Amino acid sequence: MNGASREALAAARERLDALTDSTSVDAARLADELAAVTALLDREVSLRRVLTDPAQAGEAKAGLAQRLLGSQVSGTTADLVSGLVRSRWSQSRDLVDALEELANIADLTAAQKAGALDDVEDELFRFGRIVSSNTELRAALTDRKATASAKGELLRSLLGGRADAATVRLVTRLVTAPRGRSLEAGLESLSKLAAERRERLVAVVTSAVPLSDTQKRRLGAALAKLYGHQMHLNIDVDPAVLGGIRVQVGDEVINGSLADRIEDAGRRLAG
Repeated sequence: MNGASREALAAARERLDALTDSTSVDAARLADELAAVTALLDREVSLRRVLTDPAQAGEAKAGLAQRLLGSQVSGTTADLVSGLVRSRWSQSRDLVDALEELANIADLTAAQKAGALDDVEDELFRFGRIVSSNTELRAALTDRKATASAKGELLRSLLGGRADAATVRLVTRLVTAPRGRSLEAGLESLSKLAAERRERLVAVVTSAVPLSDTQKRRLGAALAKLYGHQMHLNIDVDPAVLGGIRVQVGDEVINGSLADRIEDAGRRLAG
């Protein structure tokens, strides 16, 4: 993706992170529903074009998405898709690619919440090695004449009870709906997403007043450089902080005023 599509996907990933950071959101269900929408828009080209038409108002496209999906998926999924179609896309197919990526990220997030992300990453890698070394298995999984249900049954016999549920869902979607990609390329993409998710850190930020966008960017950038990882900020407002800020990354807690902490971070980076 490039241009508008890349920006739209980045914004959508931020919204997905915010949603799945909430304990009330079932990330696995969200993944299944996003995958269903992906399949719908991959199949219905005319609908996809309408939802990405730059000549149409974003709110009008969002309203159409809500009417089409409102009774079929959860409100969380419908809202996320509505946000996607409000954005501008360089190509209509980019919207479907973005939905598929979000579905995969949601499944990886479900695994992360369950403490199984490392297992999923390892299982994806090992499955890729098995496929590359077994030409008969690869042929069966990529056979265009075989039905999706037959491929799914084969995968269940291979992975059922031996791999995490998220791994099974991810691989099954890839095999049954490759969307023009090779099996190897799809597995490599999934492995990269899993590695990225594993390296992502979450900072819980509590401040006395809401932070401005500039403050959020500065704090996020400083923390990312300090910890050497991509940083997602979960921000809560608590007047009891008395004008300061509290940042928790894992088990580490940083207390102090926002200005002081950012200034100190800058000095540490410079030194």
